Amino acid sequence: MSTPLLDTIKSPDDLRQLPENQLRQVADEVRTETISAVSVTGGHLGAGLGVVELTVALHYVFDTPRDRLIWDVGHQAYPHKILTGRRDRIRTLRQADGLSGFTKRQESEYDPFGAAHSSTSISAGLGMAVARDLDGKRNNVIAVIGDGAMSAGMAYEAMNNAGAMHSRLIVILNDNDMSIAPPTGAMSSYLARLVSGGTYRGIRETAKQLAKKLPKFIYEKAQRAEEFARGFWTGGTMFEELGFYYVGPIDGHNLDHLLPILKNVRDTETGPVLVHVVTKKGKGYAPAEAAADKYHGVVTFDVVTGAQTKAKANAPSYTKVFGESLIKEARQDDKIVAVTAAMPSGTGIDLFGKEFPTRTFDVGIAEQHAVTFAAGMATEGYKPFCAIYSTFLQRAYDQVVHDVAIQNLPVRFALDRAGLVGADGPTHAGSFDVAYLGCLPNMVVMAAADEAELVHMVATAAAYDSGPIAFRYPRGEGVGVDMPEKGIPLAIGKGRIVKQGSRIAILSLGTRLSEALTAAEELEARGLSTTVADARFAKPLDEDLILRLARDHEVLVTVEEGSIGGFGSYVLQLLADKGALDRGSLKVRSMILPDIYQDHDKPERMYAKAGLDSAGIVTKVFEALGQEEARKARA
Repeated sequence: MSTPLLDTIKSPDDLRQLPENQLRQVADEVRTETISAVSVTGGHLGAGLGVVELTVALHYVFDTPRDRLIWDVGHQAYPHKILTGRRDRIRTLRQADGLSGFTKRQESEYDPFGAAHSSTSISAGLGMAVARDLDGKRNNVIAVIGDGAMSAGMAYEAMNNAGAMHSRLIVILNDNDMSIAPPTGAMSSYLARLVSGGTYRGIRETAKQLAKKLPKFIYEKAQRAEEFARGFWTGGTMFEELGFYYVGPIDGHNLDHLLPILKNVRDTETGPVLVHVVTKKGKGYAPAEAAADKYHGVVTFDVVTGAQTKAKANAPSYTKVFGESLIKEARQDDKIVAVTAAMPSGTGIDLFGKEFPTRTFDVGIAEQHAVTFAAGMATEGYKPFCAIYSTFLQRAYDQVVHDVAIQNLPVRFALDRAGLVGADGPTHAGSFDVAYLGCLPNMVVMAAADEAELVHMVATAAAYDSGPIAFRYPRGEGVGVDMPEKGIPLAIGKGRIVKQGSRIAILSLGTRLSEALTAAEELEARGLSTTVADARFAKPLDEDLILRLARDHEVLVTVEEGSIGGFGSYVLQLLADKGALDRGSLKVRSMILPDIYQDHDKPERMYAKAGLDSAGIVTKVFEALGQEEARKARA
C-alpha cells in the first residue's frame, strides 16, 4: 500500500513540491484527518470541512508563511494547522497544553494574526499590507472571511479603507450559505478565470485610459456601462463600489477552478481584490452535511455514524434555563422581545424564537448594532433582552455606554459564558464584564449563583424599568438545585446570607458560591465558624450586608469569577469610604481571576489554577489569619 501523501507533508513547502494532479488526494486525506481528530477532541468541524480544498489551494499557490494568510475567526483553521507542521499535535486541539481551537500567533509562524472573534481579518490584513509597502517588500497578504462575518460593520469599514488606499490586498469571501452567490458552474468559473487574468485586466485598463480621452459625459456613460456589464455577469457591483476588483463566484471545492484563479490573483499588480468562493459547510462528511448546523461545533463523536457523545446531565444548562425562563416571562408580557447577534442556540434565544418568532431578532454578527437596535426598541416601550456572550459584548462597549447607559434606557443584557469557558480559551472567557459594566452610572449588574437564582434574575430584569440591567451566568450545567416554578423579582441591590457563622465571612458573587460553601465546611472542621453570603448584585452593592459582615467578623473574603477592578474592588471602595478598614482587627482579602490570559483547559482545572476553588478559598483565609492563627486552626 502506498504511503499517504499527507505523511510526506511536514510544511507547505513540501506541499508545493507536489504536482497539481495530486492535490485532490491531499485534500481528501486532510478532510479524513480533520474528521478523525475532531471526533476525539470535539470542536468546530463543519467550517473546517468546508474549506479543505481552499486551504490546500492557498498554501499551494502562495508562499506561506512569507505570504501572510489570515483566517477570520479561526474556527475553520484545523486543516490549515494540519498542513503547517501541527499534524502531530492535532489530537490535542482544545485540550490542556494542546493546540488552540483558533489561530494563535504564539503557536506557529503560519498564524500571522490571532483570532476567535469574527470580522477582524480584513483590517488586520490591510495593516500588514501597508506595513509591507512601507518596508518596500512584495509579499502577498490574504484574508479569508466568511459570509456570516461579512455582516459585521468592521469588515466594511476595512474594505472601504482598503479600496480608498488602493493597497494590494487579497480578500477571499468564503460564502458557505449561498446568501450572496447565484448558482455556480462551468460558465461562472470560466468568467471568473477570464476577469482575473492579465489579458482581461490589461484590456480593461487600456479601455479606461482611452475612455478618459473622451468628453466627460461620454466617459461617465462608458464607465457605468462597463460596471453594469461586469455586475450583470459576476454580481460584484457592491464590492466594486468599495474599491475592490471582484472575481467570482467560483466553486470552492473544485481545485481545477481554484488554482488558476488564485494564481492570477497572486500575480496581479492592481489594488485590492476580492475572490468570491462558494463552499459547503460540512463538505465530504455525510452526517455533517445532513445536520442543520452542519456540525458547526461538536463534542466527541463516532466517525462512522456521526453520533455525538452525550454526557449525562446532572442539571439543566444555564443557557437553557435562561431561554425557558424568558419564555415564561414573555407569556405574561407581550412587550418582551429578544435580540441576539448570530448566536441563537448559544444563548438560548432559539428556544424563545420557536414560541415567539415575531418577537425574536437575530441581527447577525453585529453586536454594536444589536445593542443600539435594542435601545431603539426600549425607547418605544418594549423590553428588549439582549443576549450576548460576555466576551462578545466587549465589541459593543461604546454602544452600551452612549446609546444605553447615558440615556438610562431599560435594555436587559443577558451575559452568557461569564467566567472561564474551558476549551475555547481566553478569547471567549467572560472575565471583564463586571468591571466594564459596574463602572457605568445607571447600570445594575447581577450574577447568578446557581440556576434557580438565574430564574429569579430573569424575572428581576423583566420587572425592572428604571434603566439598564445586566445579569451574568456561566457556560455549562447548573449545580443541581431545586428549581422554582416561576421567577420572583429580587430586591435591587440586596444580597442574602446562605450560612451564618461568627469569625470568617466569605462573600461570593456568582457561581463560586458552591465552592465557598465547601470551603466553609472545611473551615468549620478546623474550628473556624464561617458565614457565607451571596452578594447577588455587584451594583448596586448591598451596603448594609457588607458593612455588617465587616463589623461582625475577623476575616472578610470576597470571591468572584472576574478580573481586577470588579466586585472585590467595589467592596474595598465601600469599606474604605465608610471607615470600616480603620478597624485594625479586620482582615479583608479579594479573590479574583489572575491578571493573565489563561490558556484553554477544563473549567474546573482552570479555576483551581486560578485559586478560585474551595481549596484556594481556605488557603486565602489562612493567609489572612496569619501563620500563628493558621497553625492553630490546622492543628
